[in-house]
Amino acid sequence: MLNDLLAVVLAGGEGKRLSPLTRDRAKPAVPFAGQYRIIDFTLSNCLNSNIRKIIVLTQYKSGSASRHLAAGWSIFNPELGEFIYELPPQMRVGEHWYQGTADAIYQNLYSIDIIHPKHVLVLAGDHIYKMDYSKMLAFHKANNAALTISAITVDREEATGFGILAVDDKQQVVGFQEKPKNPKAIPGQPDKAYASMGIYIFNYEMMKDLLEADAADPTSSHDFGNDIIPALYPRERVFAYPFGTDSTKRDASYWRDVGTLDAYWEANISLAGVDPTFNLYDSDWPLRTYQSQMPPAKFVFANVREQRVGRALDSLVCNGVIISGGLVDRSVLSPGVRIHSFSQVYESILMHHVEIGRNARIRKTIIDKEVSIPPDTEIGYDLETDRQRFPVSPGGVVIVPKGTVF
Repeated sequence: MLNDLLAVVLAGGEGKRLSPLTRDRAKPAVPFAGQYRIIDFTLSNCLNSNIRKIIVLTQYKSGSASRHLAAGWSIFNPELGEFIYELPPQMRVGEHWYQGTADAIYQNLYSIDIIHPKHVLVLAGDHIYKMDYSKMLAFHKANNAALTISAITVDREEATGFGILAVDDKQQVVGFQEKPKNPKAIPGQPDKAYASMGIYIFNYEMMKDLLEADAADPTSSHDFGNDIIPALYPRERVFAYPFGTDSTKRDASYWRDVGTLDAYWEANISLAGVDPTFNLYDSDWPLRTYQSQMPPAKFVFANVREQRVGRALDSLVCNGVIISGGLVDRSVLSPGVRIHSFSQVYESILMHHVEIGRNARIRKTIIDKEVSIPPDTEIGYDLETDRQRFPVSPGGVVIVPKGTVF
């Protein structure tokens, strides 16, 4: 059944709300949980769902994503019909960039036609979750659906920022509201609503006809949520697939859009806790990424009298990290980070090859790649002073951008 399915991953998002982390890379390429990129979670879902025909559509500042895909995801065998292709905009149908999610796929119909899929799975490359897409496909086929939309259950009071699906008792979509003031409730659950996750399975030939018609409509925004779904559900069989019901594991219903700096910081830091909801260590659902060849993490010095003790508490510490007589607490340290003596790092995210100098104090800070923090520096303790040098999120997270020189 999966041989007839093509996964198309939309990975060209600019991620403006994550700036300056997206100043030099697209949102799907932003590091996450120390050693991963955000896109790794969607691609790992494909791999664990036994989906091995994947196209990744890139656009905005795609260099970082391109290098990561080439280094970490060149694992498929074309002789067996497996592949992962990156497709930047090719201007086959005009001279404009992608105008919306639907237009992104419309502009690549030529490349999809060559593959001859019966079904197309449309995915976003910028969310953190686990999902067996093969079970969604089985649901799609069992209901003889033209389109199946994965839907997450949210509180009605929080549903105003989503595309909301109204369904009947058989999960068939009977209404759609884009960011409504009064969201429709799930049958039997008056305080809950179904929010579209932007995960779709289409019958390809029908999707192709829809996209071609949409492209010819000058009034369309060329977006699945705004244009395609509202036009489709009144006349075709469209179903909502309830996310999180295909597994009994604790993180089955975990889904995060880490689209703001505060959401990104919270999702990372929560993983460093004693018992986080999202399980990185699930051997039944391995998460793949590119990992450079580095030695193990090392913690050195145990001079308690001078308080020169290399230690990390409730933290994620990746390969190549050296904590040399400093303290790390509730933090995420990417590969190659160096913590010097007497320094303190609290509730912070340090990306690849960051160096923290002696006696520095860092709190609630995101430091992008390859930044060296001088000795005796304090960040995160006086936000008014920090704002004169760095961006500070509404939640008080300080961001030290890549390329910062002190």
